[in-house]
Amino acid sequence: MVAHLVRLKLTLLRNGLRRSAWQVVGLVFGALYGLGILAVVVPSAVALSLQDVALQRDVTVLLGALLVLGWWVVPLLAFGVDATLDPLRFATFAIPRRSLLAGLAAAALVGVPGVITTVTVLSLSGVWWRTPAALAVALPAGLVTLALCVVGSRATTTLLSRVVARRRVRELTAVVAVLPVMFLGPIMAGLGEAGGSLTASDGALTGAADVIGWTPFGAALAAAGEAAAGRPGSAALHLLVAVGSLVLLVLVWDRALRHALVHPAHQTVGAHKRGVGLLGRVPATPLGAVVARCLTYWVRDPRYAASVATVPLVLLALWFAGAAGSGLLLAGPLVAFLLGWSISADIAFDGTAFWTHVAAPVRGTTDRWGRAVAAALVVGPAALVVGVGSALIAGRPEALPAVLGATTGVLLTGLGGSSVASALVVYPVQEPGQNPFTSRQGASMAAFGSQLAGWSAIAALSAPTMVLGGFAVLGDRPGFGWAALVVGPTLGAAMLVVGVRVGGRALDRTAPDLLTRVRSFT
Repeated sequence: MVAHLVRLKLTLLRNGLRRSAWQVVGLVFGALYGLGILAVVVPSAVALSLQDVALQRDVTVLLGALLVLGWWVVPLLAFGVDATLDPLRFATFAIPRRSLLAGLAAAALVGVPGVITTVTVLSLSGVWWRTPAALAVALPAGLVTLALCVVGSRATTTLLSRVVARRRVRELTAVVAVLPVMFLGPIMAGLGEAGGSLTASDGALTGAADVIGWTPFGAALAAAGEAAAGRPGSAALHLLVAVGSLVLLVLVWDRALRHALVHPAHQTVGAHKRGVGLLGRVPATPLGAVVARCLTYWVRDPRYAASVATVPLVLLALWFAGAAGSGLLLAGPLVAFLLGWSISADIAFDGTAFWTHVAAPVRGTTDRWGRAVAAALVVGPAALVVGVGSALIAGRPEALPAVLGATTGVLLTGLGGSSVASALVVYPVQEPGQNPFTSRQGASMAAFGSQLAGWSAIAALSAPTMVLGGFAVLGDRPGFGWAALVVGPTLGAAMLVVGVRVGGRALDRTAPDLLTRVRSFT
């Protein structure tokens, strides 16, 4: 049964690649990204293997703990757990739950993230190749770490699926749980910067490894370090903690899955009579109708609220990363970049309701303008407030022209780029009321490819404004700041107009096909 489920996932992935060229592009980009990670991880592990035992133990424990934590947290906030093999689809089959658990766990390693994780864990285990006793412990400990990654991820998401079925809990979870993910990069960067000057006598790194080594995140890899240091009893205790944690997670996943198969999480969306709402407050035109409908999304749909909820966290992330003075001025353009791209999945979020735009029919440019205007009304003030606030907090009020110019330019450019992207690419997203800790089949690769291409285009088109702002801030040249204040909105507005027109023409051509693809996701 385990082999059958693995073959089934490979078949589904292969069929998905044949059906969509964007999934092929996403897979290629994902593979290149993974190779880039491994190009850093493997040589670093080789270099670490030549260091002293204490440093090897500390670094492997901390990096292994970050890897396990990433598997537990990141899938909840990015694309969710890969639902290519949704366990609920097997509810009507007489598959023993033990076989189903083992098959789902093995199938989770099929894909780019699974391959990267496997090679990374093997590299961390191979650090001990010069110490046979430690290597004998490190190899099985690596397998336990790999199992903790997969089983822990499945256990937490399955267990929490019913808790987050309520909308308010979902919104609170999105705000709170995103904190460790946003800070994961700065933490790793700080650890890497500190690692260059660490020796075995550094107490901060050793103290952190000592504590984390007794948690489920780092206990398995800490056992190898204890064996290398000649402490077999301590190594056995660390392995016991790791294996015990794995057994507990398996039991939690088993019980949560059993409950989910019998009582699947769902949310009943009640029909509330609210009158015409925003439709009565906008001009009675096609553009006004689109603006009102999209503003309703921003007010009521938690998937849009999650985009706005990340705004105040950008300042915290920059502060945590040690950004001060001029570095804090990046908050405005960064928020504008993220919020400008927030409507790139608008049609996917519409779901089958997109048929109303196709049947009306609404002109493509009208649809693009309506969505862009609605987004600008919501996210524009937020981006400007962050830009002004960052300049005041950094004590650089003279940099306001440069910051406002860059923020406005990036925001308008992002809205223009999103207007093109959402007219060309749709991918499966969570439906309203669906468990947010899952993703739809094929979502990851298509989303990754389109987002990487869109982000690159927006960054390139915003470069002139950012360069002017950089000269003004770093070179203390106010003239460049005023130039950025003029060039940013002007160039951004031009990019928005071009994006709306290009996206509108594309939507006129692709709307029926987009609707067909959206319907195929349901």
